[in-house]
Amino acid sequence: MRISIFGIGYVGAVSSACLASLGHEVMGVDVSADKVAMLNRGQSPIVEDDIDGLIADAVRDGKLSATSDVAAAIAWSDMSFISVGTPSAADGSVSMVAVDAVVAAIGRAIAGKAGTHTVVMRSTVPPGTAEDRVIPVLEQASGRKLGDRLHYYSNPEFLREGSSVRDFHAPPFTLIGAADGDDAAVMRELYAPVAGEFQLTSYKVAESVKYLSNVYHAVKLAFANEAGAVLAAHGVDARAAFSLFCEDRVLNISPAYLRPGFAFGGSCLPKDTRSFLALADAGGVAPILLRQLLPANQSVVDRSFDAIVRHCPDRKLALFGLAFKSGTDDLRESPFVTLAERFLGKGYDLCIFDRSVQIARLTGSNRAFIEREIPHLERLMVASPAEALAGRKLAVIGHVAPADRPALIAALDGHVLFDLAGIAELRNIPGTIYVGLCW
Repeated sequence: MRISIFGIGYVGAVSSACLASLGHEVMGVDVSADKVAMLNRGQSPIVEDDIDGLIADAVRDGKLSATSDVAAAIAWSDMSFISVGTPSAADGSVSMVAVDAVVAAIGRAIAGKAGTHTVVMRSTVPPGTAEDRVIPVLEQASGRKLGDRLHYYSNPEFLREGSSVRDFHAPPFTLIGAADGDDAAVMRELYAPVAGEFQLTSYKVAESVKYLSNVYHAVKLAFANEAGAVLAAHGVDARAAFSLFCEDRVLNISPAYLRPGFAFGGSCLPKDTRSFLALADAGGVAPILLRQLLPANQSVVDRSFDAIVRHCPDRKLALFGLAFKSGTDDLRESPFVTLAERFLGKGYDLCIFDRSVQIARLTGSNRAFIEREIPHLERLMVASPAEALAGRKLAVIGHVAPADRPALIAALDGHVLFDLAGIAELRNIPGTIYVGLCW
């Protein structure tokens, strides 16, 4: 395959060298005459492990070259990768100046060729860029419609400086965003020799995953540094503690808790977060990130409450789930208790169903907590989903045990569902309006 790569900086140079090593013919395209000259001499424009030899070999074998001529590169190639920079603008948003310029130039050049051309975005761009920005410009500049000798894919890169060549050949997955109904056959063919599962999704999801990854990495680093400083202030070997922390692959280093949903609660997370912050204070450490955890959690409750209120003009609703999570009767610091209190305080007519919460069986601190927060809870609890929904058209789904979901679905009739749990069975029930606050 003949591939032109626009932007031969870090990502472009690595992609050029690695694709050439897979047997493709590659032409780098850049406005910098120095980068073009270096690549044509077989020299890498970046410093990176293993890159020098790959580029030298590719140029020597006639698999890699470079140019500043956009029209020539498009006419020569079947596919173009966009790997230009997307730095921060003055207001913190991403600057799309280079992306906009190269997309328009590619579109104009495509208009002058007869064959099909594929454009692939490797640069990190915000969700919505494909449909709201790139595709309209490509279509207008090329005089073609997507699917009519013009294809566009999002293909975010996950290359770490210092190990990018190895990362290219052994990624966690190959991520492709495509239009509905497009199976991305050309991208499957391109990446067939590369290890890692091929993941096909929508443009917006593909564009989002790179942001999620980098922001999460930043969160992990900040968390490790702040928490490590707190531990060190109390004489703990923070590296040893984190080494053991990372041995838990069930919860700590895993997909656990990485599902958008409602606020956290229970007897452990809020309490231990406050306790750890107290340790920070005692040790003279100012944990800026950790200090925001509980306020951020409360903001989820506030945001959800405001959204629900907007859909509840008759001030009557059913709440499914009161314990902090399904399968327990632990009400301590449950965000659903907080939500219920907010509604009761505003005079809402509230019915609650939670099969695990039986007032007579609540004991100890759990009972003391709920008697303090909602003294007359027994008047609000009902025994079935149908009873909870009777006379109410708005249902707030905190959590529902799988055994109760058929009864809930059977009782729904024209209801608005605020699904805080992301329950798949509730998404497409005829006659209901589904609102997933985080999805």
